[in-house]
Amino acid sequence: MRARVVRVALVAATVALVLLAVPLAVAVRYAFFADERGELERDAMAAVVQVGPDFSAGDPVELPSAQPGEALALYDTAARLRSGSGPATGGGAVHRALAGSVAQSQSDGQLVVAVPVSSGERVIGAIRASTGSRTVWTRVLWGWAALLALCLLALGAAVVVARKQAAALAAPLEALARTSLAIADGDLTARAGHSTIAEIDEVARAHNAMVTHLARLLEHERHFTANASHQLRTPLTGLQLGLEAALADPEADPRAALAEAAERSRHLDHTIDEVLRLARAGIGRLPLVANQPAGELLEAADRRWHGVFAGEGRRLTTVWEPEAGRLPVPGRTVDQILDVLLDNAHHHGQGTVTLTLRDLGTALALDVADEGTMPLDSRTIFERGIGDGSGIGLALARQLAGAAEGRLALASTAPTRFTLLLPLHEEG
Repeated sequence: MRARVVRVALVAATVALVLLAVPLAVAVRYAFFADERGELERDAMAAVVQVGPDFSAGDPVELPSAQPGEALALYDTAARLRSGSGPATGGGAVHRALAGSVAQSQSDGQLVVAVPVSSGERVIGAIRASTGSRTVWTRVLWGWAALLALCLLALGAAVVVARKQAAALAAPLEALARTSLAIADGDLTARAGHSTIAEIDEVARAHNAMVTHLARLLEHERHFTANASHQLRTPLTGLQLGLEAALADPEADPRAALAEAAERSRHLDHTIDEVLRLARAGIGRLPLVANQPAGELLEAADRRWHGVFAGEGRRLTTVWEPEAGRLPVPGRTVDQILDVLLDNAHHHGQGTVTLTLRDLGTALALDVADEGTMPLDSRTIFERGIGDGSGIGLALARQLAGAAEGRLALASTAPTRFTLLLPLHEEG
């Protein structure tokens, strides 16, 4: 780009200089020749003063000294040389001067000016002043050389200015190219900087907006992958363990094992739907899901997790008032939040885990508590990557709660207690 800008500037400057220099060169030539003719005419006029009226009677006339390189000559009415330096017979310029007018001519390398000499109202002769045109051409060539030097100087200045402007134009584009390469190498934090050129700044802003959007899409995709992996691992493990336990016990009731497997598979299907809904919705409110009585969700969570805690010698208890258990909540969304909180209590909590459902009038409070302690700050515990695990579950649970117009908070750290608040709406 730099070379192209310089070339364009040079072409434009060259065209402008040619359009300016050619008329100037013609004007220089005309001015120098006109100046020389004027000088010859002034010298001829000065010589006319020296010619008296007795010249026509044959008296000799002494002409003034000519300028260096000039020749002065006096001709009679027959165009014959009578005094000075010149051809024996006058040429066309002398004949026109004898006719009563100042005449100019250029031939045989000579500039000639002829001025009539009058006595009374009668022309009695003519003064011829001449000089070699080579002298004038020398001055013209020197003028043209000076004009060429000025043009070259202007062209050189144009090159310097063009190179600086090319650098100023290319620098932000080169920086934008480096930013694009950095993004291509995986640095999604790279952004194009500000320049002094409005059009390039507009491109940079569009580029930054595009990168920001792509970064959000990639982050959303990574979150979807992490959410799917985190949420599907537990139900798949439970389904696998239940089937393996049924196969290992020859006296086990296959219908009970199949019923449990069917329930777990339905929960797995709901989990997949919820993760996909979250991925399609992105950031913001999730599409509405069917409501279910809160008590049914707690009973289902108890069935899924009772055996998990019992296998480690721990208890899982549920407490709710009958009226609170009949209140409607977003079924699948709350189901996923409960799984996250119970999984967190299973891996990081201690002792008995208690699920408590409370009716607050305008909202429903669901507490998940255990007998352990939470060493992390309540303000950072919901950030992804926090803690000694994957740091995904609690962040996902808070996102699900927010999408359902609820709020999930760490209500207590010793003992650990998480509280989910869900607003109550009239069913339509």
